[in-house]
Amino acid sequence: MGLFDRISRVIRSWMNAIVGAAEDPEKMLEQSMIEMQDNLVSLRQAVAQAIASQKRLEQQFNQHQQQATEWERRAKIALQHGDEPLALEALNRKKAATNAAMALKAQLEQSISQVDVLKKQMQQLESKIAEAKTRKEMLVARARAAKASEQIQQTFSKVNTNAPMAAFERMEEKVMEMEARSQAVAELNTDTLEAKFAALESSSVNEDLARLKAELASPQQLPSASAPAYDPELEALRRQLEQS
Repeated sequence: MGLFDRISRVIRSWMNAIVGAAEDPEKMLEQSMIEMQDNLVSLRQAVAQAIASQKRLEQQFNQHQQQATEWERRAKIALQHGDEPLALEALNRKKAATNAAMALKAQLEQSISQVDVLKKQMQQLESKIAEAKTRKEMLVARARAAKASEQIQQTFSKVNTNAPMAAFERMEEKVMEMEARSQAVAELNTDTLEAKFAALESSSVNEDLARLKAELASPQQLPSASAPAYDPELEALRRQLEQS
């Protein structure tokens, strides 16, 4: 394969690709329907012209047949009057009219055949146009559906669904972190309150202990220093405190 052949093939492939990309199914089908309708109009005009020609041939054929009949009638009248030369001339005229009628008959038969063929072609084209119209509507509907689906897919492909989902996950982690901090603060506040109340309770106990010591330190209530007296109630209190 020569260089020019290869270049020509590449150019043709490019042109075919460009033309194929530019072809809109709906527009192409509509253009095809217009062309078929134009062809039907032309065919109808051809049928009309053929029928008109057939009618003219029929009229001429009938006229020559009438003329042949008329010349035969005149030839009989001439013979009845004993004028053979005039009768012979009438017969010659009859023969010419008959020959013309026979020629017209052949043309008329051919015209009738052509009209029949054109009528059949016209009917076939009308049937094809009706079928094409139905197919066109179906193909246009399918093309529109395919185009809409393609646009939806293209739009969906441009939408980044991962980013919003990632944002949801980040916000969920942030909310969980905020909840953890809130819980920790609540626990710290609870521990502080408990410590404060514990300090208050401890202070109250210490004050009671100091008061009791002060009461016991008074001279009238101090026991003798030699040997502490046995107190059953005090021993019971000690055992209770040791068991608790």
